[in-house]
Amino acid sequence: MLYSILQIIAFQALFLLIYDLFLKRETFFNYNRAYLIITSVLSLVLPFLKFPQLKTMATKDMVIHLPEVFIGTKPPTDYDIQIAEQAGIILEQPQTSIWQIIAVTGIAIASLIFLAKITKLYWLKHKNPKRWKGNVLIVKLIKSSAAFSFFNTIFLGEHISESEKPTIYKHELVHIEEYHTVDLLFFELLRVVFWFNPLVYIYQNRIKELHEYIADAKAVKQSGKVDYYTSLLNQVLDVNQVSFTNTFFNKSLIKKRIAMLQKSKSKQLHLLKYALLIPMVFGMLIYTSTEVRAQQKTVQQEQVADQELTDAELIKKYYNKMVTMKKNGATFFEISDFAGINTYDSGKYLLSRTEFLKMKAHGQYISDGIIQRKSEEGTLTQKDINTVSLMRLDKFETYADFKAFKNTKAEKERWESNTQDGILKLYVEDVGNKTDEETKRFNGLLKQLENDDFFNKLVVTDGSSTLVLDSYISNDGVEIIKEEVEIVEVPFSVVEETPTTIDCQDLESNKERKDCFSSFVNKHIGKNFNTSIGDSLSPGRKRIFVQFKIDTDGSVKDIVARGPSPELETEAKRVLATLPQFIPGKQKGKVVVVPFSVPIVFQVQADANSQEYNELVAQRDSILKLSTNKNPMVEQLNQQINELKTNKKVLSIEDMEKYAEERVAAKKRRLNGAIPFSEVEVVPIHPDCKSISNDAEQKDCLASAINKLVGKNFNTNLANSLGLPAGQKRIYAQFIIDKTGHVTSITARGPHPKLEAETIRVLNLLPNFTPAKKGGEDVAVSYALPIVFQIHDSKKD
Repeated sequence: MLYSILQIIAFQALFLLIYDLFLKRETFFNYNRAYLIITSVLSLVLPFLKFPQLKTMATKDMVIHLPEVFIGTKPPTDYDIQIAEQAGIILEQPQTSIWQIIAVTGIAIASLIFLAKITKLYWLKHKNPKRWKGNVLIVKLIKSSAAFSFFNTIFLGEHISESEKPTIYKHELVHIEEYHTVDLLFFELLRVVFWFNPLVYIYQNRIKELHEYIADAKAVKQSGKVDYYTSLLNQVLDVNQVSFTNTFFNKSLIKKRIAMLQKSKSKQLHLLKYALLIPMVFGMLIYTSTEVRAQQKTVQQEQVADQELTDAELIKKYYNKMVTMKKNGATFFEISDFAGINTYDSGKYLLSRTEFLKMKAHGQYISDGIIQRKSEEGTLTQKDINTVSLMRLDKFETYADFKAFKNTKAEKERWESNTQDGILKLYVEDVGNKTDEETKRFNGLLKQLENDDFFNKLVVTDGSSTLVLDSYISNDGVEIIKEEVEIVEVPFSVVEETPTTIDCQDLESNKERKDCFSSFVNKHIGKNFNTSIGDSLSPGRKRIFVQFKIDTDGSVKDIVARGPSPELETEAKRVLATLPQFIPGKQKGKVVVVPFSVPIVFQVQADANSQEYNELVAQRDSILKLSTNKNPMVEQLNQQINELKTNKKVLSIEDMEKYAEERVAAKKRRLNGAIPFSEVEVVPIHPDCKSISNDAEQKDCLASAINKLVGKNFNTNLANSLGLPAGQKRIYAQFIIDKTGHVTSITARGPHPKLEAETIRVLNLLPNFTPAKKGGEDVAVSYALPIVFQIHDSKKD
């Protein structure tokens, strides 16, 4: 949206530039008026017009095609991949950005100012004497010499001499007859919406000048030039300041008006200047139509650059991106969206390299956060470490390892058996050339899709190509239509004349009517669905699969809904039952019943304080992508999630406060009275960091000094001598810097007891620190330190 606003401002600047350079001094006042109004509208419309045909007008990139080289699996075949998925509706609470808040606030203030101006005019109209002269209302302003008009009302000050009133009246009458108030109100409304755009104010100023020129040109013919000049020069400067009224007494305009009255009429040849608008608009259309291509090129260049990075480099890139997003205030769900977690398609068999590496980076990001938090709290257990290992997908070092795993028979069978979300799945060796056994299984699944209402989709894949079917009717059903057979039901995807609304029935193609109908249903659901139901549900995305039929009279019947809770199913049925009567669908010219299905995705936002709940759900969902609900780790996580949900619903406020106090007390006992490192006001000071006074630099110096000591003294050969499998290993260490600055209570958890002992030995080498402070007093502080090292494969060496 911000980009579109910038385009609007840029286009207005160009239009005004042409006007000021070439048209402003011409006497074609009505043409100029039309130019300003048309270009102001064009500036609002052009940024949203995209004509694909104009893309060819832009210069194409010169590309030299080298012979293709295929590495890894075979490329997708030319088999026609049929995709018949319908887009779902996401019902989630919108998040308002700061710039939107500022924009709405500005619009609200500008609206109040606009209303104040309107109120002032009606107040003047009400409190002063008035009389009708034909269709024109004349208001006499007491103790004023102002003169202006608004729609069919002329305001005249009582101090204006009687000899000048006829001239002024004729001038203001022109404003009324030419509907100049409409122009000014249009730009006034633009000023409300685009209150931050100075070009709108310039547009309004230019149109007011033209209004005066037009009125002068007509009025002078009736009064004579000499009398009219005298009337202009003898005015008392008591000027009304309302920006959308036509004012006769305007000091800044009088000189320009006299100059324009004295100017000779422009030659007709100068009308060709308006032709400058044609190439200008055409160029803008080319720009708006090809800008998407430029953006796509940037994305493609970034993708090419990513392809040149190793798996480890890409994981690091995505991980750093997530860390940056968190620092910039991104929410847990926004980071998950970037990683593709919330949009994960359970029907997809093989993740792309980018999808897999983002998921792996997300697992590392979440696990590091869990380890850091639990290390600081002193609650880290071996169970946590095992869970974190699953989340980090440590068993897959590279994307090649992941692909090899997905190519195993056991994984293919596991994927096929997971029919959650109503999706049937079949893995074959070649989608376009199935074996007899595969064809037999395929036909069986088609029958199941046709007869079982729970299933709504069939996904067939060979890892490279994918076939997706979201509806099926056998040859014995209604898809094969014969004239002698009465048609009962025809699927929405194949019906010749789709059911539609009154607003959609005049669209030219059946595809347009289908899109219009789907859009109408989606908007109806989004508008009427009771989102407060989410208050009683656990956080996350909830999918409701809804089916209904549009009968031969256009009414909605046979509504069926399947979802994660009875409340959501009931609400979905209620909303669809409120759909209006449609124009029924037709097949072969006959009215038919048309079934329609729509998936509803309902987003339940988590409580901002439920960090532990979010982490548990993220852990479980990450493991489920490569396992099933029967996995012991998944069952354990589900148990913890249910316990959290139960506690949220059952515990009273007093119980929660007591529980929180007990947790704080237990934490203090574990840490021997030490407080977490994040809570101190002044961090412990390493002997090498005493010359630094800045708090942030002190923290960095402390971390750097500890890491330097560990790196220098840790026996790196020990890990390779223990016979541990190759790969990245982690040791999670924690210690306390007490009130005297001594290092105590060192603990370590790692993949081998000897590595833990080595970690404790090295940390005992730490010097005495200047103790941390909180509230001006020395305090003991806990410090967590993850140590990461790499074990190389000796066989490869």
